[in-house]
Amino acid sequence: MRNILILTGFLLSNFGISFSQTNETARKNSKEISLTEIWNGTFSPERMNALNSMNGDFYSLLNYNRQTREATVDKYSYKTLEKVATIVSSKDLSEMNSISSYSFNNDETKLILGTNFSGIYRRSFSGTFYVYDIASKELILIGENIQEPIFSPDNQKVAFAKDNNIFIKDFAKNTTTQITKDGLKNSIINGITDWVYEEEFGFVRAFEWSADSKHLAFLRFDETAVPTFSMDIVGKELYPTQQVFKYPKAGEKNAIVTLQLFNVSSNKTQKIELGNYEYIPRIKWSNDANFLIANTLNRHQNNLKLYKIDAQKSSSTILLEETDKAYVDIHDNLTFLNDNSFIWTSEKDGFNHIYQYDFNGKLINQITKGNWEVTNYYGFDASKKTIYYQSVENGSINRGVYSIGLNGKNKKLLSEKDGQNSAAFSKNLNFFINTFQSTTNPPVYSLFTSEGKKLKVIVDNADLKTKLATYKMSPKEFSTIEINGNQLNMWMIKPLDFDASKKYPLFMFQYSGPGSQQVGNTWNAANDYWHNMLAQKGMIVVCVDGRGTGYKGAGFKKITQKELGKYEVEDQIAAAKKLAELPYINKNKIGIWGWSYGGFMSSNCILKGNDIFSTAIAVAPVTSWRFYDSIYTERYMQTPEENASGYDDNSPINYSEKLKGNFLLIHGTGDDNVHVQNSYRMINSLIEANKQFDLFIVPDRTHGIYEGKNMRLNLYTKMTNFVEKHLLN
Repeated sequence: MRNILILTGFLLSNFGISFSQTNETARKNSKEISLTEIWNGTFSPERMNALNSMNGDFYSLLNYNRQTREATVDKYSYKTLEKVATIVSSKDLSEMNSISSYSFNNDETKLILGTNFSGIYRRSFSGTFYVYDIASKELILIGENIQEPIFSPDNQKVAFAKDNNIFIKDFAKNTTTQITKDGLKNSIINGITDWVYEEEFGFVRAFEWSADSKHLAFLRFDETAVPTFSMDIVGKELYPTQQVFKYPKAGEKNAIVTLQLFNVSSNKTQKIELGNYEYIPRIKWSNDANFLIANTLNRHQNNLKLYKIDAQKSSSTILLEETDKAYVDIHDNLTFLNDNSFIWTSEKDGFNHIYQYDFNGKLINQITKGNWEVTNYYGFDASKKTIYYQSVENGSINRGVYSIGLNGKNKKLLSEKDGQNSAAFSKNLNFFINTFQSTTNPPVYSLFTSEGKKLKVIVDNADLKTKLATYKMSPKEFSTIEINGNQLNMWMIKPLDFDASKKYPLFMFQYSGPGSQQVGNTWNAANDYWHNMLAQKGMIVVCVDGRGTGYKGAGFKKITQKELGKYEVEDQIAAAKKLAELPYINKNKIGIWGWSYGGFMSSNCILKGNDIFSTAIAVAPVTSWRFYDSIYTERYMQTPEENASGYDDNSPINYSEKLKGNFLLIHGTGDDNVHVQNSYRMINSLIEANKQFDLFIVPDRTHGIYEGKNMRLNLYTKMTNFVEKHLLN
């Protein structure tokens, strides 16, 4: 039921449960949430293994038996959800001690099996890979310490990367050809993205086979001129080691990236000219084996071009061009239909929607329309002329799975209406496994037909819901709060024994980065349990998604352009002041915390909002965008040379003298993403301003600060003690 409550002069649209219900729940629930339980997995929901859709109405799973230590790749039927076959078992492979990954060739007669993985950065790793023939059960080594092996469409070859070079193994000829030879660490990379592409454009493998297996397109990165960053790794030895890698900070030189085309028959590589550009964030072959599509971006990332490359002529023409006053987002939604027309998603009408173009770049139709966002594109069924997608049509905190005709008609909701739904479709798009969750429902995995008929619940997490009913858990109360002329999404967690006549400290959580969302109708993550634990100790926890966050249109998201940290901080400060007007909030006990971008925000808030915030925690914060990488930072800020005031006016380093309250700064020294340099410079600035603060520097930990025994338990114990000391006492 939707209740409209007028509270101390501002409107709060409240969707939570009533206080009488809350107090009744408090009498029934007795167990206290503990940090140990949060971090030992007590509240972890049961999840489905990531499935790999196969040809026909089948999917496969990689399963692991902890007792026998046997790893198996098993085949299942979508119709029955029953296992129909074991494709391969590690116990039958004398050369492999386990199976860590697998992928099929086109006709599913062979597998690439991976083991002995070693992580590189967030998404990248190397390992030992084999090809397994399902019929003969023959296992052939591809290579050790290699990256990203992939079958050619004709099933005769595998391309892979090693030591910054690309190789092709031909199984028919039993040969391995090294197609690049100039690869060199911290200098030249062939076929694998550099650090900043991996982190900000979200991909690692930068080589793609043509449909006829005659060409291999790849990106070459020349990062010779990119400045080098180094980190001392303390480790357990007598002397530290150094991690040294190329990291382009804002305004510095990027790698020079070029598109290369290797001809298998001639064994020759040719550079493809693509006009003026800074980045090549995507390459993809069309259905026509002769044509490759490459995305290019200028350095400001507000001019995107799709180039159509003729592999036979080695020539390129512009297929599609998009410009924006702020920036153009990169995505993976380019899909070619049988006639080589293509599906594309764009924010060009102010909201992210689905479009169809012909192969000359002429618009055929805008398929979805409205003041809402398409949040995922799942695929196109040619036989039904139907597109499947996810959107926020039922409200920006929710997600629904929909189908719609290619002509934009006959739209249908296929999933639950409320909460958040995501779909994993079968390859033929006949079925999908829907994951439904909400703030009151743990993840439920169900099998649906593509028409939206629910066939079977696979995993319901009912046991977790029953278990949590015995704990002191308060529901999130969703609402909107009017701040600076905008209706901002908000949730609030109150103590179960909430008494409106009492005064409670307020603790705010946020991330606030461009296009992000923290106020979503989703099930609990670890931080939600921590927030609930704090609420039961006697405080109110609130999260507000301010301007710059996502799923409310391009205008709302892109208002922060060239001013990261300005409007977002203004909104958090204004929200804190408005919430402080509530009769049950102690205006002298208001804190805020966040991680990464959220740490940047909480640092700014306690400095610029020192008249309202008395306490803040900043974990792995950016303290100046001058220190962060080029692609992310310049997308929103341009370069420091072009926008010096935007960088400096919103850097917490420049406002240390404003610190009045209690500030805890936390960082891992092995953070290759947001370098500990950010916190070191903040420390020096605070010292120069003669300000006292608390500090937790964690040796060798990366951006997530999770490596090692009890790391997260220790970290959250420290944060809990800090919050209790300064907000509850």
